[in-house]
Amino acid sequence: MEKRKRRRGDRKDGYWVRETDSMHAIMPYMLPNRTDNEAFLTETIDMTKVIEYIDNKNADGPEFKYTFFHFLAAAIAKTIVLRPKMNRFYSGHRLYDRKDILLSFTVKKKFVDSSDEALAIVKIDQDSEMAPIEQVYEQVKKIVYSVRKENKTDGSTEKMDILMKLPRPIMRFVVRILRWLEYHGKYPKSLMKDDPYYSTVFLSNLGSIKMSADYHHLANWGTNSIFAIIGEMKPMPFYGEDGSVTVKKGLTLSMTIDERIADGFYFANSIKILRKLVENPTLIDQPINSLLE
Repeated sequence: MEKRKRRRGDRKDGYWVRETDSMHAIMPYMLPNRTDNEAFLTETIDMTKVIEYIDNKNADGPEFKYTFFHFLAAAIAKTIVLRPKMNRFYSGHRLYDRKDILLSFTVKKKFVDSSDEALAIVKIDQDSEMAPIEQVYEQVKKIVYSVRKENKTDGSTEKMDILMKLPRPIMRFVVRILRWLEYHGKYPKSLMKDDPYYSTVFLSNLGSIKMSADYHHLANWGTNSIFAIIGEMKPMPFYGEDGSVTVKKGLTLSMTIDERIADGFYFANSIKILRKLVENPTLIDQPINSLLE
């Protein structure tokens, strides 16, 4: 990852993008809310080769199994490394390059209605020689064991538990202060590091609970510019160029993106990289910053 010297106007979590076209400079004033700028992308993914790849990873019978969630999270992370504009965000009417690649998601402690959820964040090392799927797998394993076996509470929930004890007028005042700090790039890092809305991508693995949904809104809180939904894997029709139809195991990957961070052409080329990784799963075993051949 390129190391950049911090300059006036930069934030703890991002570098101010000073050189940008007039449209991207004016848009945050015309449409200041992230929810006003949602673009929706969806891909139907043939998981045949990914299933074979995951089966090979689990051939030795590890206690904690590799899953297609680990693969897709790693593929998204690698795509973002190769397409850095996907890791941008707007705050305080300014565009920033995010310093880190952070993937956030929720972990259900038990698969029962009464069970709580824990918030989890995986940080990707962009300079590591470790394969991205191994980075994701090792961190997710640690998080899941911590939440489900040790019954630990995540940092974000602990902070919210404290805030919820405040009277409503004080709560509103505290939130106004936090929004002011965020606008001016002074939001505390101690709060930011545990907040999933300060991540690159918020992932929702609905397939793990046998549920499908194509859309989730972005939030005007924080800096999260991409919300991705992984749907349920099931038999789906795939169409060949000759008009033939083949039923294969597949899933729908849907993404809601702040369209101000790039343009449609950039988004389309980014999806092509993600598609290539799915079609050639062993590419995910290469270092995260290696180019695709």
